[in-house]
Amino acid sequence: MPHLIGLYLHIPFCLRKCGYCDFYSCKGDDDLYDKYTASLLAALERYGKGGGYQADTCYFGGGTPSLLGPKRIGTLLAAAGKTFGLHQAEITLEVNPATVSFSDLQGYRAAGVNRLSVGMQSGVDGELASLGRLHTAADTVRTVEAARRAGFDNLSLDLMLGIPGQTEKSLAQTLKLVRGLAPEHLSGYLLKIEEGTPFASLPEERFPGEEAQAALYTAACRGLEGMGLMQYEISNFARPGFSSRHNLKYWNGEEYLGLGPAAHSFLQGRRFFYPRDLEGFLSGRPPAADGTGGDFEEYALLRLRLIEGLTEEGVASRFGGPIPARMRRRAKPLAAAGLMEEDERGLRLTREGFLVSNEILARLLAE
Repeated sequence: MPHLIGLYLHIPFCLRKCGYCDFYSCKGDDDLYDKYTASLLAALERYGKGGGYQADTCYFGGGTPSLLGPKRIGTLLAAAGKTFGLHQAEITLEVNPATVSFSDLQGYRAAGVNRLSVGMQSGVDGELASLGRLHTAADTVRTVEAARRAGFDNLSLDLMLGIPGQTEKSLAQTLKLVRGLAPEHLSGYLLKIEEGTPFASLPEERFPGEEAQAALYTAACRGLEGMGLMQYEISNFARPGFSSRHNLKYWNGEEYLGLGPAAHSFLQGRRFFYPRDLEGFLSGRPPAADGTGGDFEEYALLRLRLIEGLTEEGVASRFGGPIPARMRRRAKPLAAAGLMEEDERGLRLTREGFLVSNEILARLLAE
């Protein structure tokens, strides 16, 4: 049986770039969408000829992938299925509530998309406006209701925490809306201010401070678990059986192929990526090498993002030995401080530890 990889297709088009966004995106039109689809089809064929890979997840990310429309997405999926199998695959499409209709959703479902990731971000219109989003909370409700009518039974919502002006009270309003929408999965990200974005030039007092962010994160975790969405990763929650199969490939250190400008790949121990250059991708420029991957340190960094953490069983299976004694020694004082759990099964961060995960991981993995 062939090794199953994840397939990621980056769709770098947006109607408007949000002030916080550091993802590679640009404006497009039908002509550019057609050219880009053709370039993706060529890339799919190129890798199909060379690798003999089979994939059991396919993720359309962006940007706003739904701008391509059902026909182009269907063409890409048909080609990906022919090349990579996609047998019983999880096929995810990110959608913006402002850019998708019921007929679009019917078209995506007919094309083979079986999972939607809806960019809700907040259930409070003032917060959405502060983020520069084009949709309202009512648009999110309409999109989810339309998706259900179109036959989608695996829906994920994206939420943002630490939005300008966000409070625990306004978060409660958002969570009330989430409860009513009853998604199978939710991703809740703390807003990170990236250099070079418009948000980086805003005064710090516009944003919740560290203590307020921690309180928002904790309140979100408790609220989501109270509605049956159990945390399985730092920023991700799901009902049983609905964890993101595609994203788990990243966190488990498994292989994936990313196509499109800014897309990254990890295949046969090598990492490579396409530069953030649409014209370069359209002209057929090959990806750039990004060194090797898959060593123990990288595996530990990824696995410790998960609630399950770094397990003795997983490390033994992958590397033929136990979790290094030095990591366990360094974990003990962190466990005593309530930031980790350390036992015979392995190491994992607590919810409090997730809030300072970068510092913990640096300490655990220091030379």
